[in-house]
Amino acid sequence: MPTLEIDGQQVTVEEGANLIQAADRLGIEIPHYCYHPGLSVAGNCRMCLVEIEKMPKLQIACNTRAAEGMVVRTATERVRAVRQAVLEFLLRNHPIDCPICDQAGECKLQDYYMDYDLQPSRVPLEEKVHKRKVLDIGRWIVLDQERCILCTRCIRFLDEVTHTSELGLFERGDRTAIDLFPGMRLDNPYSGNVVDICPVGALTNKDFRFRARVWYLDHTPSVCPSCATGCNIEIHHRAGEIFRFRPRENPAVNRWWMCDEGRLSYKRFQGEQRLGRAHLRRDGSLQPVSWEAALDFVAEKLREASASGKAGAAAVVSAQATNEEIYAVARLFRGALRGSPVAGLSWSPPGATGDEILRDADKNPNTRGLRALGLDAGALGAVIEAAMRGEIRALFVFRADLEPVLGAARLHALRDRIGSLVVADSHGHATAALADAVLPLATFAEMDGTYTNRSGLVQRIHAAFPPPADARAGWEVVAELGARLGDGERAASAEAVFAKLAASESPFAGMTYATIGLRGAPLRQGG
Repeated sequence: MPTLEIDGQQVTVEEGANLIQAADRLGIEIPHYCYHPGLSVAGNCRMCLVEIEKMPKLQIACNTRAAEGMVVRTATERVRAVRQAVLEFLLRNHPIDCPICDQAGECKLQDYYMDYDLQPSRVPLEEKVHKRKVLDIGRWIVLDQERCILCTRCIRFLDEVTHTSELGLFERGDRTAIDLFPGMRLDNPYSGNVVDICPVGALTNKDFRFRARVWYLDHTPSVCPSCATGCNIEIHHRAGEIFRFRPRENPAVNRWWMCDEGRLSYKRFQGEQRLGRAHLRRDGSLQPVSWEAALDFVAEKLREASASGKAGAAAVVSAQATNEEIYAVARLFRGALRGSPVAGLSWSPPGATGDEILRDADKNPNTRGLRALGLDAGALGAVIEAAMRGEIRALFVFRADLEPVLGAARLHALRDRIGSLVVADSHGHATAALADAVLPLATFAEMDGTYTNRSGLVQRIHAAFPPPADARAGWEVVAELGARLGDGERAASAEAVFAKLAASESPFAGMTYATIGLRGAPLRQGG
């Protein structure tokens, strides 16, 4: 492991690390455009030139490996003069449309201009080379060739990650432009990543264009809930509204990428079907009631069913729930409700597909968590059959719609054979429409918790903003039911629930929110 000096500071890095990576360890940013840690080195933008002692010429930091005893200087007058010249060259034909560019606020051309250039253009506007603008090149992607600085990040991503190669460089000199190969469209399942890695405003996402200025958005780290992969993401939001998901780096899970399916899934956590009020069935229809009235009703029905005999009460918990919620429901039904059965549900739409990059055919974020907590999806059939025989007097359905699993006819038949149907979920659906009580839950973006991904990595989700109206985190709802049913150990937070989980469930032994951190922690062997 070589030790080198950068701007007077010593740093030791692993073999093969380049100077950009070495400087980053010290908190020193070497400006760059074409370099990306997840792609091959192109070395074409020349913004990362630095001085290296005993080398007469400046060297590009992206393609220079750190070596023992190397002395590097990144902020000398010579280096700054070169960066200014590179920026002037890149801005030679750049359009003056920053006020209407969606990249404003996260554009490295703007940032570096302010840091190193700050000089007026020596080229009159009428003499700039004009290229094509607002090109529809894919289902989600718009290309502006005038804004492009030819860093080739998008080309390398499509060549090296998706292996679909839709884009290339065409023409020569100052007429060179990124464009589609003839007969192709940028419609692969990972197309949105070219927008993430574009350092300027050349590639923008149709879904986000002109919806918000980025400096108004808050960022919260989380985990994509759209499949079992558990890609690390940032939720970009404002005033309780989600505007977009973007990938967050985690080498053990998704590296720097995410699929379009997950990227656009933010929409399903908002909309007209969102539940904000508790409801009870009165006079044949669901009527909004106070939170306390709904909890009192549900607790009483569960108590009566549990006291009626074996399997009088039962629960179905889906793999959309967090580890904390699954644990809380299982503990309540097996404890305060006298060993009532709890079944896990992990359902994906027919035809759901995955691939060898990130997408998984299992469209649940926590199937592995269900299994690690002992909720076998095979138990669902036994619970449903018991309910169809009239043995279940109260069925508690948590973050699940049973209609896609049972079909509409069987769901209605099930409803007719049980005394009370209780649904706890964040959105309305067919099962909720038949329920006697509906308890509104927070979405994954509105609560703390953990998911366990397909490889057994336990990962944190964080509350980006409070849930609307009466909606609450699932663990909190279960805790309030438990208090009404005689469970005296009421947890005060998701972290407290997880502490109990880790103390009693061996696959999670020794874990805390602190040890999970932002990169996750693996289940113990056998989990």
